[in-house]
Amino acid sequence: MESTVKIGIIGDYDGRPSHLATEEALKHSARKFNITMEYEWLPTATFDDSQQALEKFNGLWCSPGSPYKSMNGAINAIRFARENNYPFLGTCGGFQHAVIEYGRNVLQIDTLKDIHYNPYENTDYITALSCSLIGETRRITIDETSKLYGIYGSSEIVEKYNCSFGLNKDFEYLLHKNGFRVVGTDENREARLMTIENNTFFVASLFQPQLSSTYEIPHPLINEYLDSARNFNNSRN
Repeated sequence: MESTVKIGIIGDYDGRPSHLATEEALKHSARKFNITMEYEWLPTATFDDSQQALEKFNGLWCSPGSPYKSMNGAINAIRFARENNYPFLGTCGGFQHAVIEYGRNVLQIDTLKDIHYNPYENTDYITALSCSLIGETRRITIDETSKLYGIYGSSEIVEKYNCSFGLNKDFEYLLHKNGFRVVGTDENREARLMTIENNTFFVASLFQPQLSSTYEIPHPLINEYLDSARNFNNSRN
């Protein structure tokens, strides 16, 4: 019998619709795979100084949230997931913090090393979107050479957003050529979905897949994430 799959949700829970949708989407996918699953919300400030508490989980999800109580705590937790090959999903604010973490710790971009860097201000790296995507539904083109194409089974998807900030297009190629691939773009060819394909599962989406998951049709990206967490759990046992 498989042991319980434990998911840690990085974020400061406040009961907003996207937080409730995150919980429900996990339940949808757990039911699909008949997985016994538990989730726990992890306040970002918990990880300012230590990431040891993350070791008990089988997957980490950096949730939507604006702003987090501790940007650096969230980034530390994401770094733990990336460096230790834990299944990771970052959505909306989780996308922003995943690309900041990579820029800070892998690309060594000086601006991002400042612990007071504010991802909710318009900067050279994270910029206000030319058109706010709060409450928007948009088409995204998937790179057919990526793992994500296999997950979706299509080169075009439609997803729901609730955000106002994204990655500056000038930095997309720098991340892409250094291992954090842009695999999904909008009609302006701006990054909306990224992955580290050398990791088992490390995906950042500017959209929120949890908003379109249903009991009857769980979201394919979340299905793949939870299945990866189950496999990670089995490999440890």
